[in-house]
This record gives sequence, C-alpha cells and structure tokens, in this order.
Amino acid sequence: MRMDLATSASSPERPNEDWASVALPASGQGGSLVVLDGVTPPKGDDGCEHTVHWFTARLGGALLELSVSRPDTPLAGILSAAIRRTADTHRHSCDLSHVRTPQATVVLVRWGGPSDEVEHLVLSDSTLLIESPEGGVRAVRDDRLDRLPREALRTHASADALRNAEGGFFTAAADPGVAARAVTGRTPRSEVRSVVALTDGASRWVDMFGRGDWGQCLGLLRKEGAQGLIDRVREAETETARERAETGAGPIRWKLHDDATAVLAEL
Repeated sequence: MRMDLATSASSPERPNEDWASVALPASGQGGSLVVLDGVTPPKGDDGCEHTVHWFTARLGGALLELSVSRPDTPLAGILSAAIRRTADTHRHSCDLSHVRTPQATVVLVRWGGPSDEVEHLVLSDSTLLIESPEGGVRAVRDDRLDRLPREALRTHASADALRNAEGGFFTAAADPGVAARAVTGRTPRSEVRSVVALTDGASRWVDMFGRGDWGQCLGLLRKEGAQGLIDRVREAETETARERAETGAGPIRWKLHDDATAVLAEL
C-alpha cells in the first residue's frame, strides 16, 4: 500500500482552505481517505466567528475518526454524524442558518471493512478516480453544480439562492441531512487498484485546461507524484493567463489560482 499527498494554497498570502488526510488503522486491514475543499465566502458577514480552514480542519478530523471507528456505519451516516459534531462545536456562538456559514466539498473513501469493499462518497465538485486492476479509470463526480446554467451562478446572491437548496447544489455545512444528497457507492476491493481524490483546484488539469483525460491524469500522478500534478496545474494557469493577455482576449474570468490538493492511494 502506498500513499502520496500534496496540497498547495492559491497564494502565499491566503490560508489553504483544503484539508486532506489518510488513516491506516493499526490492524492493517483497511483505511480511510478524506479530502475537503473549503468554500471561500465573498467578503462580508457569514454569521460565523470562525474561518473556513477552522471548519475544514474540524469536519475533516471528525470524518477521519468516525470512518475508522464506525466501520459498520455507511459513509452517508459518517458524514451526517461528522457535520452534526462539527456544528455542535459552534452552534451556540454562530448563526449556522446563514447561507454562507462555513462549508466544504467532500470526498470520503474507506476500504477493508467488514464487507471488504471500497466505499466512496462525493459531495459537490471535488473528484474521485477509481482505477481497476486492468488500468481502467472511472471518475465519480457530483455534477449538480455543472448542470446549473452559468448565468444562475453569475452573482453571489443568485449562487446563494441555489446553495443547499432543491434544484441547486449541496455542500457540507451545518445540516446533517445534506449527507443524503451525496453520491455514494461500493466496489469490491479486488476490483480496485488505486483511488485518487482531487479538489477542483487540482482537477483543472483535466476539466478546465484539457491537458489529458482522467486516465492520463492518474498516470501523471503515478509518474510525477501529487506535487507534480499540482505543479502542472500551476503551469497551465500561468500559461493560459499569459496567452489571453498576448492575444487580447481579455482577463481571465475565473480565479487565476485555486487551492489544489491531490491524494493517490495505491491499494
């Protein structure tokens, strides 16, 4: 079993709001992987006295501990319990009903439990890759955000109206019930060679810049490591911005850099 993890903040001046960790129990019979991408709110009141990276650290820690200590609980139940535990730590000091209360996307994977399966859960726009022993790569994504019209997300107000709402998209915030909205599944462990978790800052190599498909992305990870993939993303970001400036295409309409995290787990 081999693990490779790397993360990079969007800027040295900003805290990294991604969170990632892997747990390998002392029994050696399984493990758990958690990757979160904190949702950066627009400037202004979000009803909470805590930061996004405070939130992701607590939610991530709860997910990691619960996924290992409760092997018989489905991952949706683990996410629900972790959200509730995190909310309980600040519900008396913060307005958790605020639409911009700290929140995050989630990738959660667990393997080697009682059923000897690889279980997965994906909520919002981070990406999970599952590789078969033959080398086939399947991307597991929660595509609700992708299916929304771009104009519906053009302003913070319109995006807020769709956040954690019917017909919109869902993130892990303060409502444990959102766990039921996650994309979940199970695969026999014998049919899984490796898994990869990517925040959307790292998945840009495929879904924004088109430098390769998901299989090629996993191949790059295996060859150059998680940091190598992030370095390639940073190169693509800088190159694209320079080309737009040189051709007069105007400034980019997305964040030049985003927090980026990649985790490769060879099972």
